[in-house]
Amino acid sequence: MAPATAIPASMERPHFIGIGGAGMSGIAKILAQRGAAVAGSDAKDSATAKALRDLGVTVHIGHAAEHLAQDATSVVVSSAIRPDNPELAAAQQRGVRVVHRSDALAALMDGLRPIAVAGTHGKTTTTSMLAVSLGALGLKPSYAIGGDLDAPGSNAEHGTGQIFVAEADESDRSFHKYAPEVAIVLNVELDHHANYASMDEIYASFETFVDRIRPGGTLVVSADHPGARELTARLADRDDIEIVTYGESKDADVRILQITPHGLASDVTVTLTSGKILTFTVSVPGRHYAGNAVAALAAGVALDLPPHQLADALGKYTGVKRRLQLKGEAAGVQVIDSYAHHPTEMTADLEAIRSATEESGGRILVVFQPHLYSRTQELGTEMGQALALADASVVLDIYPAREDPIPGVTSALITDAARVAGAQVTPEADKSAIPDLIAGMSRPGDLVLTMGAGDVTDLGPAILTRLGA
Repeated sequence: MAPATAIPASMERPHFIGIGGAGMSGIAKILAQRGAAVAGSDAKDSATAKALRDLGVTVHIGHAAEHLAQDATSVVVSSAIRPDNPELAAAQQRGVRVVHRSDALAALMDGLRPIAVAGTHGKTTTTSMLAVSLGALGLKPSYAIGGDLDAPGSNAEHGTGQIFVAEADESDRSFHKYAPEVAIVLNVELDHHANYASMDEIYASFETFVDRIRPGGTLVVSADHPGARELTARLADRDDIEIVTYGESKDADVRILQITPHGLASDVTVTLTSGKILTFTVSVPGRHYAGNAVAALAAGVALDLPPHQLADALGKYTGVKRRLQLKGEAAGVQVIDSYAHHPTEMTADLEAIRSATEESGGRILVVFQPHLYSRTQELGTEMGQALALADASVVLDIYPAREDPIPGVTSALITDAARVAGAQVTPEADKSAIPDLIAGMSRPGDLVLTMGAGDVTDLGPAILTRLGA
């Protein structure tokens, strides 16, 4: 069998279209660390592009057919790359092999012990928790994450150990390509409406993911989330894998007995399948993140790691960029950034922040940017209801990402629903007006949350500058 760190022939000189993306840049980094001659292009320059160049990767800015080297062995694409991309068209014309991002990642896991983390929400956080804790235990894992860790400062790493931790994306069914030894399913909900028409399609997709678990492997699945419980029920006849449930439910195999918040952290007490009880610290706030940590703990135990040591190591996790990331404080106001863009994620983050501000009595002010027309069309009402958990919100226009506008779908779907739910909400189309608007709304002790999967994250520093002026 080829060594675990071998580079597939098609990946010796790969070209990545959209190399600056979170998922694409991670795979490119691992390949470069393994010795591949990596190149790629992205729409604009970025810190990610610079980091890749520092590894010897050739990064072109803009998309043009001439960027594709004559000796390229493959072109790597994600589902976001349109068919008319000039580099993709050049590859097809020249007969260069086109590889989907998920196939490239699957190839990197060959010969290793993969942990694949799936679910509608919480994948990045849970994958990151595992990467940090396994690293703290000296296991030198490889990992590929859809966000940048605070601790290692990276979204991916080629490690010399046997464990590979990967975020398994269900949005385009990419997670069907992986063959994990341990799989985690955090929750199952209807999202990605351009690719899934019903919950039955979602369940079928997750069942296919579970089918990919190696014989004798383990599925770690939430006992609290209704969709995850339904998935578990559909798997009742499986005897080729071990199914371990976790959560606060009384029937959970790994049961959360108590979550005690203190500031922006929590102490979590669990009982393991062995009956042993342990308490450890989760250095991010809220029940949602405590549950992610317990899922990571259960997955590590499934790989026969010592639970007490793993629990202590999980306490070293300090967060992921854009996942309740503290950007700074000015004039007594803290500014935190959140990637939450689905109503469940929004609710979880707002509840977590509320529990962290109960002692101070500060208000929560949200700057929310909806992500995708299709998601707003389907879930705009629920997004507005989630914003009712804040003391006041400002809602920006929809960030389109890869989508074209849908007639009649605007941020008004969210602001109207928010007002019906009793929320204080202000629409604002001009991003540049936000710093002044927030400065006028806030007072010492408040917490400002920039929220969404688009470029709303850029507003944090500008708000801090304006508050400090």
